[in-house]
Amino acid sequence: MKGMKKSEIIVLLLFIVSLVAINVYNYCRKERLKETYSVLIERGKIKLAINDIGAGELESLPGIGRVLARRIIDYRDQIGRFKSLEELKQVNGIGDKLYQKVYPYLKL
Repeated sequence: MKGMKKSEIIVLLLFIVSLVAINVYNYCRKERLKETYSVLIERGKIKLAINDIGAGELESLPGIGRVLARRIIDYRDQIGRFKSLEELKQVNGIGDKLYQKVYPYLKL
């Protein structure tokens, strides 16, 4: 910053503050959208396509954590697309009880 004018330093600092503010705003917006999305899933307004969703979306389902979400994705990668939702029971850790919990939130 040596050799910079005071006005140039002020402009640079304003630019940096603006970038930080934009990033904070976008982060908050993303979190609000994620909350809204989760609420829609919980209320059954949105059904997730089991063959297209990622780990984060799987983790939003009741009873599905990080490890189980990874198992579902690994299973899907090995066998290809699920042909029925019942096939989800073939994933290690998903029994009848858990299947009944997540079934209302899923579609093919």
